[in-house]
Amino acid sequence: MALWDTQAGDLSVAKRTPAARDLLGEYVAGMRRHDLKVGFYFSHLDWSHPDYPTQRPSTLVRPWVESRFGLCAEGAEDPARWERFLRFHRAQVGELLGYRPDLMWFDGAWERDESQWRMRELRDSILAEAPNMIVSRLLDHSDYETPEQGLPIVPPDGPWELCLTVNDSWGHQPADRNFKSTRQLVRIFAETLGGGGNLLLGIGPREDGTFQPEHVERLHALGAWIERNREAVYGTGRGLPLGHHYGPSMLSKDGRTLFLVCLDRPIEYVAVKGLRTKVRGVSVLGTGAALGHRVVGGFGDDVPGVLYIDAPAEVDEYATVLAVELDGVLDLYRGAGYHG
Repeated sequence: MALWDTQAGDLSVAKRTPAARDLLGEYVAGMRRHDLKVGFYFSHLDWSHPDYPTQRPSTLVRPWVESRFGLCAEGAEDPARWERFLRFHRAQVGELLGYRPDLMWFDGAWERDESQWRMRELRDSILAEAPNMIVSRLLDHSDYETPEQGLPIVPPDGPWELCLTVNDSWGHQPADRNFKSTRQLVRIFAETLGGGGNLLLGIGPREDGTFQPEHVERLHALGAWIERNREAVYGTGRGLPLGHHYGPSMLSKDGRTLFLVCLDRPIEYVAVKGLRTKVRGVSVLGTGAALGHRVVGGFGDDVPGVLYIDAPAEVDEYATVLAVELDGVLDLYRGAGYHG
Protein backbone atom coordinates (compact mmCIF):
# COMPACT_ATOMS: atom_id res chain seq x y z
CA MET A 1 0.00 0.00 0.00
CA ALA A 2 1.64 3.23 -1.16
CA LEU A 3 1.43 6.08 1.34
CA TRP A 4 1.42 8.57 -1.52
CA ASP A 5 -0.84 9.03 -4.55
CA THR A 6 1.17 6.76 -6.82
CA GLN A 7 0.42 6.92 -10.51
CA ALA A 8 2.09 3.55 -11.14
CA GLY A 9 -0.93 1.63 -9.78
CA ASP A 10 -4.15 2.07 -7.82
CA LEU A 11 -3.09 0.55 -4.47
CA SER A 12 -2.52 3.64 -2.34
CA VAL A 13 -3.92 5.40 0.71
CA ALA A 14 -5.11 8.18 -1.58
CA LYS A 15 -7.24 5.83 -3.70
CA ARG A 16 -8.14 2.95 -1.38
CA THR A 17 -8.52 4.30 2.17
CA PRO A 18 -10.63 6.90 4.01
CA ALA A 19 -7.50 9.05 4.34
CA ALA A 20 -7.84 9.86 0.62
CA ARG A 21 -4.71 12.02 0.58
CA ASP A 22 -0.94 12.00 0.26
CA LEU A 23 0.33 11.01 3.71
CA LEU A 24 3.93 10.85 2.58
CA GLY A 25 3.88 14.48 1.48
CA GLU A 26 2.59 15.52 4.90
CA TYR A 27 5.37 13.56 6.58
CA VAL A 28 8.02 15.20 4.41
CA ALA A 29 6.61 18.67 5.04
CA GLY A 30 6.59 18.06 8.80
CA MET A 31 10.17 16.84 8.83
CA ARG A 32 11.40 19.76 6.73
CA ARG A 33 9.50 22.20 8.95
CA HIS A 34 11.66 21.06 11.87
CA ASP A 35 14.86 21.00 9.78
CA LEU A 36 15.13 17.21 10.00
CA LYS A 37 16.53 14.83 7.40
CA VAL A 38 13.98 12.75 5.47
CA GLY A 39 14.29 9.00 5.05
CA PHE A 40 11.98 6.60 3.20
CA TYR A 41 11.48 2.85 3.64
CA PHE A 42 10.64 1.05 0.40
CA SER A 43 10.15 -2.67 -0.09
CA HIS A 44 11.58 -4.15 -3.28
CA LEU A 45 9.30 -7.16 -3.06
CA ASP A 46 5.59 -6.52 -3.56
CA TRP A 47 3.37 -9.52 -2.85
CA SER A 48 0.29 -7.51 -3.88
CA HIS A 49 1.42 -7.02 -7.47
CA PRO A 50 0.22 -9.72 -9.91
CA ASP A 51 3.46 -9.61 -11.91
CA TYR A 52 5.76 -10.01 -8.92
CA PRO A 53 5.63 -13.82 -8.36
CA THR A 54 6.92 -14.61 -11.85
CA GLN A 55 10.56 -15.42 -11.17
CA ARG A 56 12.72 -17.60 -8.92
CA PRO A 57 16.27 -16.85 -7.75
CA SER A 58 19.10 -19.28 -8.42
CA THR A 59 19.36 -19.84 -4.64
CA LEU A 60 16.64 -19.48 -2.04
CA VAL A 61 18.14 -17.20 0.61
CA ARG A 62 15.16 -17.70 2.93
CA PRO A 63 13.52 -21.00 1.91
CA TRP A 64 11.20 -20.94 4.92
CA VAL A 65 9.26 -17.96 3.51
CA GLU A 66 8.58 -19.42 0.07
CA SER A 67 4.98 -18.78 -0.94
CA ARG A 68 2.84 -18.31 -4.02
CA PHE A 69 2.81 -14.54 -3.32
CA GLY A 70 6.56 -14.25 -3.73
CA LEU A 71 7.72 -17.06 -6.02
CA CYS A 72 6.28 -18.92 -8.95
CA ALA A 73 6.59 -22.69 -9.31
CA GLU A 74 9.77 -24.05 -10.84
CA GLY A 75 9.49 -23.97 -14.61
CA ALA A 76 6.71 -21.37 -14.56
CA GLU A 77 8.92 -18.29 -14.82
CA ASP A 78 7.63 -15.48 -17.04
CA PRO A 79 10.40 -12.99 -17.91
CA ALA A 80 8.05 -10.64 -19.75
CA ARG A 81 5.81 -10.24 -16.70
CA TRP A 82 8.87 -9.74 -14.48
CA GLU A 83 10.03 -6.92 -16.74
CA ARG A 84 6.60 -5.38 -16.40
CA PHE A 85 6.93 -5.54 -12.61
CA LEU A 86 10.36 -3.91 -12.78
CA ARG A 87 8.86 -1.02 -14.75
CA PHE A 88 6.29 -0.59 -11.95
CA HIS A 89 9.03 -0.85 -9.31
CA ARG A 90 11.23 1.74 -11.03
CA ALA A 91 8.26 4.05 -11.58
CA GLN A 92 7.45 4.08 -7.86
CA VAL A 93 11.08 4.70 -6.93
CA GLY A 94 11.08 7.61 -9.38
CA GLU A 95 7.97 9.07 -7.76
CA LEU A 96 9.61 8.87 -4.34
CA LEU A 97 12.71 10.67 -5.60
CA GLY A 98 10.42 13.58 -6.44
CA TYR A 99 10.05 14.22 -2.69
CA ARG A 100 13.83 14.73 -2.48
CA PRO A 101 14.53 12.36 0.44
CA ASP A 102 17.96 12.33 2.05
CA LEU A 103 17.96 8.54 2.45
CA MET A 104 16.25 5.56 0.82
CA TRP A 105 16.14 2.50 3.10
CA PHE A 106 15.24 -0.42 0.85
CA ASP A 107 14.24 -3.89 2.03
CA GLY A 108 13.02 -7.24 0.75
CA ALA A 109 15.60 -8.06 -1.92
CA TRP A 110 16.12 -11.65 -0.77
CA GLU A 111 13.62 -13.29 -3.16
CA ARG A 112 15.58 -12.38 -6.29
CA ASP A 113 19.14 -12.42 -7.62
CA GLU A 114 21.26 -9.40 -8.37
CA SER A 115 20.84 -10.07 -12.09
CA GLN A 116 17.06 -10.09 -11.71
CA TRP A 117 16.86 -6.90 -9.63
CA ARG A 118 19.67 -5.19 -11.60
CA MET A 119 20.67 -3.28 -8.50
CA ARG A 120 23.69 -1.55 -10.04
CA GLU A 121 21.40 -0.12 -12.69
CA LEU A 122 18.94 0.99 -10.00
CA ARG A 123 21.66 2.64 -7.91
CA ASP A 124 23.05 4.49 -10.92
CA SER A 125 19.61 5.78 -11.87
CA ILE A 126 18.94 6.97 -8.31
CA LEU A 127 22.26 8.78 -7.98
CA ALA A 128 21.86 10.37 -11.39
CA GLU A 129 18.70 12.00 -10.04
CA ALA A 130 19.89 12.56 -6.45
CA PRO A 131 23.72 12.32 -6.26
CA ASN A 132 23.90 13.15 -2.54
CA MET A 133 21.29 10.67 -1.38
CA ILE A 134 22.25 7.74 0.87
CA VAL A 135 20.95 4.31 -0.15
CA SER A 136 20.89 1.01 1.72
CA ARG A 137 20.01 -2.62 1.00
CA LEU A 138 20.74 -2.64 -2.69
CA LEU A 139 22.58 -5.95 -2.25
CA ASP A 140 26.25 -5.21 -3.03
CA HIS A 141 25.58 -1.59 -4.04
CA SER A 142 24.65 -0.02 -0.71
CA ASP A 143 26.36 2.87 1.06
CA TYR A 144 26.46 1.05 4.40
CA GLU A 145 25.84 -2.33 6.03
CA THR A 146 22.60 -3.04 7.93
CA PRO A 147 22.90 -6.04 10.29
CA GLU A 148 19.48 -6.77 11.77
CA GLN A 149 18.39 -7.89 15.26
CA GLY A 150 21.85 -9.26 16.09
CA LEU A 151 24.90 -7.25 17.12
CA PRO A 152 27.88 -8.25 14.94
CA ILE A 153 30.70 -9.92 16.85
CA VAL A 154 33.24 -8.34 14.51
CA PRO A 155 31.91 -4.96 13.32
CA PRO A 156 31.96 -4.25 9.58
CA ASP A 157 34.96 -2.27 8.38
CA GLY A 158 32.94 0.50 6.76
CA PRO A 159 29.81 2.43 7.78
CA TRP A 160 27.09 0.30 9.35
CA GLU A 161 23.84 0.50 11.28
CA LEU A 162 22.27 -2.09 13.56
CA CYS A 163 18.53 -2.48 13.00
CA LEU A 164 16.90 -3.46 16.30
CA THR A 165 13.44 -3.57 17.86
CA VAL A 166 12.45 -2.91 21.49
CA ASN A 167 10.62 -6.24 21.55
CA ASP A 168 10.92 -8.96 18.88
CA SER A 169 8.68 -7.39 16.25
CA TRP A 170 8.69 -4.72 13.61
CA GLY A 171 5.45 -2.76 13.72
CA HIS A 172 2.77 -2.88 16.39
CA GLN A 173 2.37 -6.42 17.74
CA PRO A 174 0.44 -6.21 21.05
CA ALA A 175 0.90 -9.93 21.75
CA ASP A 176 4.69 -9.53 21.72
CA ARG A 177 5.58 -8.75 25.35
CA ASN A 178 9.24 -9.73 25.10
CA PHE A 179 10.57 -6.23 25.71
CA LYS A 180 14.28 -5.65 26.03
CA SER A 181 15.19 -3.97 29.31
CA THR A 182 16.67 -0.49 29.40
CA ARG A 183 19.94 -2.00 30.58
CA GLN A 184 20.01 -4.31 27.55
CA LEU A 185 19.27 -1.44 25.17
CA VAL A 186 21.97 0.76 26.71
CA ARG A 187 24.43 -2.12 26.44
CA ILE A 188 23.59 -2.77 22.77
CA PHE A 189 23.71 0.94 22.00
CA ALA A 190 27.14 1.31 23.61
CA GLU A 191 28.53 -1.75 21.85
CA THR A 192 27.20 -0.47 18.53
CA LEU A 193 28.84 2.92 19.05
CA GLY A 194 32.08 1.26 20.13
CA GLY A 195 32.13 -0.69 16.88
CA GLY A 196 31.68 2.48 14.84
CA GLY A 197 28.01 1.85 14.07
CA ASN A 198 24.69 3.60 14.39
CA LEU A 199 21.61 2.17 16.10
CA LEU A 200 18.26 2.19 14.32
CA LEU A 201 15.79 1.36 17.12
CA GLY A 202 12.34 0.38 15.88
CA ILE A 203 9.15 0.91 17.86
CA GLY A 204 5.61 0.06 16.75
CA PRO A 205 2.96 2.77 16.96
CA ARG A 206 -0.70 1.82 17.39
CA GLU A 207 -3.23 2.65 14.68
CA ASP A 208 -4.01 5.97 16.39
CA GLY A 209 -0.35 7.02 16.47
CA THR A 210 0.20 6.41 20.19
CA PHE A 211 2.89 4.12 21.57
CA GLN A 212 2.88 1.32 24.09
CA PRO A 213 4.02 2.57 27.51
CA GLU A 214 6.89 0.07 27.55
CA HIS A 215 8.29 1.62 24.36
CA VAL A 216 7.93 5.14 25.73
CA GLU A 217 9.63 4.21 29.01
CA ARG A 218 12.58 2.60 27.21
CA LEU A 219 13.06 5.58 24.91
CA HIS A 220 12.99 8.09 27.77
CA ALA A 221 15.47 6.03 29.81
CA LEU A 222 17.83 5.51 26.88
CA GLY A 223 17.61 9.21 26.03
CA ALA A 224 18.42 10.17 29.61
CA TRP A 225 21.51 7.91 29.57
CA ILE A 226 22.61 9.49 26.30
CA GLU A 227 22.18 12.98 27.77
CA ARG A 228 24.30 12.07 30.81
CA ASN A 229 27.01 10.73 28.52
CA ARG A 230 26.53 12.90 25.44
CA GLU A 231 30.25 13.70 25.21
CA ALA A 232 30.92 10.02 24.50
CA VAL A 233 28.02 9.67 22.06
CA TYR A 234 28.02 12.68 19.75
CA GLY A 235 30.96 13.26 17.46
CA THR A 236 32.83 10.14 18.51
CA GLY A 237 33.93 7.15 16.47
CA ARG A 238 35.03 3.53 16.68
CA GLY A 239 36.97 2.79 19.85
CA LEU A 240 39.52 0.21 20.92
CA PRO A 241 39.72 -3.17 19.16
CA LEU A 242 38.66 -6.21 21.17
CA GLY A 243 41.09 -7.18 23.88
CA HIS A 244 42.27 -3.74 25.02
CA HIS A 245 39.35 -3.08 27.38
CA TYR A 246 36.64 -5.37 28.71
CA GLY A 247 33.75 -3.37 27.31
CA PRO A 248 32.88 -0.95 24.51
CA SER A 249 34.84 2.26 24.00
CA MET A 250 34.59 5.33 21.81
CA LEU A 251 37.22 7.78 20.60
CA SER A 252 36.80 11.53 20.19
CA LYS A 253 37.11 13.02 16.74
CA ASP A 254 40.55 14.46 17.48
CA GLY A 255 41.77 11.10 18.84
CA ARG A 256 42.73 12.60 22.20
CA THR A 257 39.92 11.41 24.47
CA LEU A 258 39.06 7.77 24.97
CA PHE A 259 35.70 6.91 26.47
CA LEU A 260 35.53 3.58 28.30
CA VAL A 261 32.09 2.05 28.92
CA CYS A 262 31.81 -0.10 32.03
CA LEU A 263 28.80 -2.33 31.48
CA ASP A 264 29.02 -3.72 35.01
CA ARG A 265 30.13 -2.08 38.25
CA PRO A 266 33.96 -2.03 38.29
CA ILE A 267 35.59 -3.83 41.21
CA GLU A 268 38.83 -2.15 42.38
CA TYR A 269 39.96 -0.95 38.95
CA VAL A 270 39.33 -0.66 35.20
CA ALA A 271 42.20 -1.90 33.02
CA VAL A 272 43.32 -0.77 29.57
CA LYS A 273 46.05 -2.70 27.74
CA GLY A 274 48.37 -1.62 24.95
CA LEU A 275 48.04 2.14 25.47
CA ARG A 276 51.24 3.85 24.32
CA THR A 277 49.93 7.40 24.74
CA LYS A 278 50.40 8.89 28.19
CA VAL A 279 47.28 9.74 30.19
CA ARG A 280 46.70 13.27 31.52
CA GLY A 281 43.61 12.48 33.56
CA VAL A 282 40.52 10.28 33.97
CA SER A 283 37.04 11.38 35.02
CA VAL A 284 33.53 9.96 35.24
CA LEU A 285 30.98 11.33 32.79
CA GLY A 286 27.82 12.51 34.48
CA THR A 287 29.51 13.30 37.80
CA GLY A 288 32.87 14.73 36.77
CA ALA A 289 34.63 12.76 39.54
CA ALA A 290 38.38 12.49 38.96
CA LEU A 291 39.90 9.01 39.22
CA GLY A 292 43.39 7.93 40.14
CA HIS A 293 45.35 5.93 37.55
CA ARG A 294 48.73 4.28 37.12
CA VAL A 295 50.65 2.08 34.67
CA VAL A 296 51.87 -1.31 35.84
CA GLY A 297 54.40 -3.48 34.01
CA GLY A 298 55.63 -3.13 30.46
CA PHE A 299 59.03 -3.57 28.83
CA GLY A 300 60.88 -0.36 28.08
CA ASP A 301 59.56 1.76 25.26
CA ASP A 302 58.56 -1.26 23.18
CA VAL A 303 55.81 -2.96 25.17
CA PRO A 304 53.56 -0.66 27.25
CA GLY A 305 52.27 -1.72 30.65
CA VAL A 306 48.63 -1.94 31.69
CA LEU A 307 46.78 1.23 32.65
CA TYR A 308 44.87 0.70 35.89
CA ILE A 309 42.12 3.22 36.68
CA ASP A 310 40.63 3.32 40.18
CA ALA A 311 37.01 2.15 40.25
CA PRO A 312 34.57 5.05 40.71
CA ALA A 313 32.69 5.30 44.00
CA GLU A 314 29.45 6.23 42.20
CA VAL A 315 28.30 4.36 39.10
CA ASP A 316 25.59 4.92 36.53
CA GLU A 317 22.37 2.95 36.84
CA TYR A 318 22.88 1.29 33.46
CA ALA A 319 26.49 1.78 32.33
CA THR A 320 29.27 4.04 33.59
CA VAL A 321 31.46 5.94 31.12
CA LEU A 322 35.01 7.04 31.95
CA ALA A 323 36.70 9.81 29.98
CA VAL A 324 40.43 9.18 29.55
CA GLU A 325 42.20 12.36 28.50
CA LEU A 326 45.29 11.51 26.49
CA ASP A 327 48.50 13.50 26.15
CA GLY A 328 48.38 13.27 22.39
CA VAL A 329 46.62 11.23 19.73
CA LEU A 330 45.76 7.64 20.64
CA ASP A 331 48.60 5.25 19.86
CA LEU A 332 48.03 1.53 20.44
CA TYR A 333 50.44 -1.36 20.79
CA ARG A 334 49.16 -4.45 18.95
CA GLY A 335 52.15 -6.76 19.29
CA ALA A 336 52.67 -10.14 20.93
CA GLY A 337 54.90 -8.97 23.78
CA TYR A 338 58.66 -9.06 24.33
CA HIS A 339 60.42 -12.39 23.63
CA GLY A 340 63.94 -11.92 25.01
